[in-house]
Amino acid sequence: MSTTLEQLDGVSLTPLAGHIGAVVTGVELGPQLDAETRQAIWRSMLQHKVLAFRGQTLDHDTHVELGLSFGDLTRRPAPHNGAAPEGYPELLTVDSKVEDERYGEDFEERYRLRWLDYNAGWHTDLTPAVNPPAVSILRAENVTSFGGDTQWTNLEAAYEGLSPAVQDFAASLRAEHAFFAGCQMLQHDEMDRYVLQLNNDHPLVAEHPVVRVHPETGARSLFVNPASTNRLVGLSPSQSRQLLELFFEQITRPEFTMRWRWAPGDVVFWDNRSTAHLSPGDAGVAGERRTLYRVTINGDVPVGPDGVKSKLIAGEPFNALPVRAKETV
Repeated sequence: MSTTLEQLDGVSLTPLAGHIGAVVTGVELGPQLDAETRQAIWRSMLQHKVLAFRGQTLDHDTHVELGLSFGDLTRRPAPHNGAAPEGYPELLTVDSKVEDERYGEDFEERYRLRWLDYNAGWHTDLTPAVNPPAVSILRAENVTSFGGDTQWTNLEAAYEGLSPAVQDFAASLRAEHAFFAGCQMLQHDEMDRYVLQLNNDHPLVAEHPVVRVHPETGARSLFVNPASTNRLVGLSPSQSRQLLELFFEQITRPEFTMRWRWAPGDVVFWDNRSTAHLSPGDAGVAGERRTLYRVTINGDVPVGPDGVKSKLIAGEPFNALPVRAKETV
């Protein structure tokens, strides 16, 4: 019988919301985790989708090693790979004030103002890839005194909440995923033109089933997200947009979501195959620095209920990053 986190001595797990999320206490995260605890964390993540750990003491090295203890790490390849701490290409820096030589500061805030509607920021990490990451592990270093919360939604619960007829119809559909699908890009804007050209020169586009079958549990999820799902394949633009709006409304219903208030040292695991999340739009209101770091575990190619796999339209699949040897003193 598989051990769960609740069965481990000194460990407790408290659900956060009706359909998603749990807080874990009594576990010190790091590469020193024994196999039983790692397996229990993974099983609990499959069940609750999002696991939050307070008061952790990870640094860049131990964060990377923790991720590697669960699987191969991956990153979005250049030139779209985002900022990383020097010497740690496995980590993504989540900080709107980090200077990016291509875009300057506040790049994400700039495109928040381009959202086509209020929920356009909801996304599953890197679905324009044919094999989006399986799991993300996000660590908070600096947080704001108010604001800056992150939200997640359970895409399996969203699918289950559809009527049977709509479930069946959704399972027959395929969707194209591309970056900036949820933004209005302006041809007369210099920065927009640059970003569009960069994406044209280095495209990453994939076609996924609208209903994804989880590779470990067999559960079905409504595998769409407003930020990256561009269109439904084989439908007219009008039909596609109306159906996608129905699906987007479904996955962002409050009863399927949770909200996490960050504190320094927090670490959150989530199953990227069955969730979407929303970065905060109010992180800058406090006028304070908010800095988090993320690693992602390489994922498989999604499969629909009909057994048909996702296919790559443009670009290359994500690859596992090479494991660097530790420096010795």
